[in-house]
Amino acid sequence: MSDADPEVYSIKFSGKVLNRGFWLYVIDVRSRQGRHLYVGRTGDSSSSNAGSPFSRIGQHLDSRPNAKGNALARNLRQAGVEPALSSMEMIAVGPLFPEEREFGAHRPVRDQVAALEHGLAGALRGQGYSVLGRHSAPCEPNGARLKAIVRLVTDRLAENS
Repeated sequence: MSDADPEVYSIKFSGKVLNRGFWLYVIDVRSRQGRHLYVGRTGDSSSSNAGSPFSRIGQHLDSRPNAKGNALARNLRQAGVEPALSSMEMIAVGPLFPEEREFGAHRPVRDQVAALEHGLAGALRGQGYSVLGRHSAPCEPNGARLKAIVRLVTDRLAENS
């Protein structure tokens, strides 16, 4: 096979990650520059949308110059990592809550998930992982739920070490 010949790749996933709702996810990125984690959530800040983690990863890696939802790609580049030269695994936890129809009902759920996102990122940093990005929380997370999520994610990350 010459350099001009195409290569073959595969992406395997459970159809459950297509479900809309409030999810937390960790993207485990491996590159020559090392291992980095990106912690995120579904659940928009400006609308009542709470999409799937599957659709979110596409937005995160959008390379178009006018892309707006590509925080993962921007954070990787700031860390000196080229997304196209990396391997990635998304660990998705959820849905934690269903998508809400009204923004008034969406906001408190979004804030709860943001608090869990903040807590998860902090827990992973505390375990020595390089976690990209900033995570703020408008309230305190549910401690029992956070502990369970941290355990699920750290168990999966340990499997992949």
